[in-house]
This record gives sequence, C-alpha cells and structure tokens, in this order.
Amino acid sequence: MLKVALPKGSLEEQTLLLFRQANLEVKVGFRDYNPSIADPRISKVKILRPQEIPGYIEEGYFDLGISGFDWVNESNADVEIIADLPYSKTGTGIVRMVIAVPEDSDIERPEDIKPNSRVTTEFPNLTEKYFKKLGIPVQIHYSYGASEAKVPELMDVVIDLTETGTTLRKNRLKIIGTILESSTKLLANKRSYKDPDKRKAIEEIKTLLLGVIEARGKVLLSMNVPEEKLDNIIEILPAMKNPTVSKLWNSGFYALETVVPKKDVNILIPRLKERGAQDILEIDIKKIVK
Repeated sequence: MLKVALPKGSLEEQTLLLFRQANLEVKVGFRDYNPSIADPRISKVKILRPQEIPGYIEEGYFDLGISGFDWVNESNADVEIIADLPYSKTGTGIVRMVIAVPEDSDIERPEDIKPNSRVTTEFPNLTEKYFKKLGIPVQIHYSYGASEAKVPELMDVVIDLTETGTTLRKNRLKIIGTILESSTKLLANKRSYKDPDKRKAIEEIKTLLLGVIEARGKVLLSMNVPEEKLDNIIEILPAMKNPTVSKLWNSGFYALETVVPKKDVNILIPRLKERGAQDILEIDIKKIVK
C-alpha cells in the first residue's frame, strides 16, 4: 500500500535501527536497490539521498519518507510533516545549520561578513535567502562535501550542519551564527495523507516508530514492597505517571511497577532497597505507545 523512502548517508544507520526496533526491519542486500519490509502496509522501499526525498514525496513517487527539516526547507517541498523523530547520526539531538569563518578572523557576527565573500555550502537556496535578507551580496559555491576543508584557502565562509561544532573547531573555524535548527522528520505526501486507507496505514507506522523513540532511555522497574514501606518507596520514584500497585495474595506485600529513566537506575535501585523494596527487577522496554 505505502511506498516509503528512507535516507542514505549519515541518517541511514539510525533510521534502519529505528525501523528494526519497531519490528519493521528493512531487508537490504549487497548493492540492493530494492530493499523490502515484511509488512502488509508497505509495498515498496527505496533508500535515497535525504536531499531528494522531500521532493519525491511532494511529487507522489512516495507516500511516506524520512528526511531532515533542513532538506525540506532547502527543497521548498510541499509535504506533510507528521512527526518529529529526534535522532541524528550520533543517536539523538538537534543539528544546527551554522555560519563559520576562520578562527583568527575579525568577523564576529554574520552582519560583519564582507560583500562578495566566497561562501561554500550544500544548501545554496537557504544560503541565498539568508544573505539576501541580510542585504549582503555573496558568491555562493555549491559544496559536494567536506565544506569545512575549503576555508580559508578556497572559500571565506562555510554554511554547514553541526551537532557539537567539533569538526569545525578541528578545522580552526568558529561559529558566528545559526540559520536554522533541524531534526529528522517523518514526511507524507499530502494527497496520500488525505486518502483514508493510506492515512490509517501512515498513522499506524508513525505509532510504531514513536513508540520506540518514547521507550529509548527508559526501563520498567518491578519490585515487591511491604505495606508499611509503600509510601516511602513511592515518594522517591521518578515515574512517568502514578506507579501501578497491586496487593499480593495472602501477604503483607504489594507488587509495584513503574517506568523510570535508565540514567537514574544505578542511583535509584540502592535507594529502593534501602527503603525496603525487595525482588527488584529492571526490564528493558521496546516500545511505549501513548
């Protein structure tokens, strides 16, 4: 039913991981240009450059796809953004499209960039709009990658994506401004999203993907608690909602379950034990569907 486009390159590994964890594993062979997902809702899968995906979705070649918000804006594609998928090539987070110049430059803000400066970028349309708004004429040169390596010998300014700024700093560049913030988006063709059957399938796929993302970094804690210790235990639980508490048959104990951030578990479990919790289990969660 659904034709799906998934991104190559920096987003590919994390995208395939997300689909696998959502039980929508993408089967990809060596030099296989026709991967597949064993799901009755998905009839076709292609792995393409993320730059191309928003345009192909707008034109109706695909019903559903994943690309960055930056490429949606760069291509000016008229698509439905149906979900934010907060992951990037290093796992999670937002990337920024930044303006950088040599670290020893006297330029401290975008407004200081000299007219007719040479600007290298993979985002010529957004770059042109940005400098037109600033009223600074610049020479825009399309970059096929490694943009930061071209400054200062070939170019004066670089417009590039970064998560941490580490690569730019290693190349002795400093960030002087941000054009936009971007994250990974789940996109749909607008006509497909208006079709009742396709929209139902799209929403079901979205639910599975967001369920995985919601579960990341969380675990289920299960424990038995004496009745007299119950309030002391509950008050230290960083629960998503109120914990589930049920009376154990023919005893003075209660069973307690709650979802907590995984990062807190190493500190939390000793505290729970100290307050009287017994038989504590830590259970990984694959999905949380709200």
